[in-house]
Amino acid sequence: MKIAYLINTYPKPSHTFIRREIAALEALGWQVHRFAMRSDRAALVDPVDIIEDNKTEHVLEIGGKRLLCSSLGWMIRHPRHTLAGLAMAIRCGLKGKSGGPGTGGLPRHLIYLIEAAHIARRARKLGLRHIHAHFGTNSATVAMLAEALGGPGFSFTVHGPEEFDAPRGFSFPEKIARARFTVAISSFCRSQLYRWSQIPEWPKIKVVHCGVEIAGYPAPAPMPEGGPHLVAIGRLCEQKGFPVLIETMAIAAKRLPGLTLTICGDGELRSLIESEITRHGIEDRIKIAGWVDETGVRAAIAAAHALILPSLAEGLPMVVIEAMACGRPVISTCINGVPELLTPKEGWLVPAGDATALADAIVELSNTPIDVLAEMGLAARARAMSRHDGNAEAAKLAAHFTEALRSVAVTAHPLHTETVNHA
Repeated sequence: MKIAYLINTYPKPSHTFIRREIAALEALGWQVHRFAMRSDRAALVDPVDIIEDNKTEHVLEIGGKRLLCSSLGWMIRHPRHTLAGLAMAIRCGLKGKSGGPGTGGLPRHLIYLIEAAHIARRARKLGLRHIHAHFGTNSATVAMLAEALGGPGFSFTVHGPEEFDAPRGFSFPEKIARARFTVAISSFCRSQLYRWSQIPEWPKIKVVHCGVEIAGYPAPAPMPEGGPHLVAIGRLCEQKGFPVLIETMAIAAKRLPGLTLTICGDGELRSLIESEITRHGIEDRIKIAGWVDETGVRAAIAAAHALILPSLAEGLPMVVIEAMACGRPVISTCINGVPELLTPKEGWLVPAGDATALADAIVELSNTPIDVLAEMGLAARARAMSRHDGNAEAAKLAAHFTEALRSVAVTAHPLHTETVNHA
């Protein structure tokens, strides 16, 4: 069965879960065509991401003139669908205008319409019967507009937290209503989608967790000596709470002479975080490693006693799942979907934004015997493996695709004969 995945920017260093999901679907026999508006190849460090980038059709790389010609060609041949798509773009654009940052106003939605017409044309040529978008923002908007323009039906996965900032501005009620089904990555995420949809639509909202490749996680490494050594992984941006973590380290360092932290990640707040480290005088306690590949992430987790997640907003963070799969306990803020994953048996949950509470949890970890930490790590590993097996979750998603395709007419659109090349 041939389907497409549609993501705004793909692949990105933080989107390994999408790559794994596609690979698991392909292992099940699905043919997945990757669409993305743009590439992030300059930021890619993992060789597997670079290979994935080469497999992806990046729409904007064909150039504005060719994109417009392709889109107008489709619209001219499908005038009734074009009027419906235009009306939808205007309607969603007017909602987006007052919906909050990132939702886009009318001009941006007209651009989405052009992109959608090209996607509809490419989907017809490639014989794609379904489009699945990741994230409920502009990629899902393009998928919805492509369907309105006569392209295949669609579904989309919602992660949070950005989507939850402006659900009406992102046209969630309309997207959920028109989608063949909608995926939430956690029960918390599903509960939020319930808020922005009609009750008759609720059965179409499915929970499919992000998963890990079980085979890639051998027996946990022994707990390191000394410390405590902590690792934090993520993009250095506002929602991840790294400034709070630096304050936490400054508090805890006064009580724990051996405390160290490695930060794996980069982003727009790096200079601010570095200045905060200097201001607190804890340069010898914290190392910023920048982006590292999957092997480097697992090595950093293995070298630590625990992962620490200071986030202010999350969906269901992959770094927590990965650390648990590596057999390490976790200290995390108690937000959104995290309590569904992490319980007191596997780590510590503390109030978000509370540097003192985070520091207290670090001290408690330090006072916990190594053998008990190892037992917590094994419990964490077992929980992650049972709930987040990437192959099992992909099989759930494949079942939803199958059900959705079975419920629609089996008559395929005739393929057009024109060829639209892509870079």
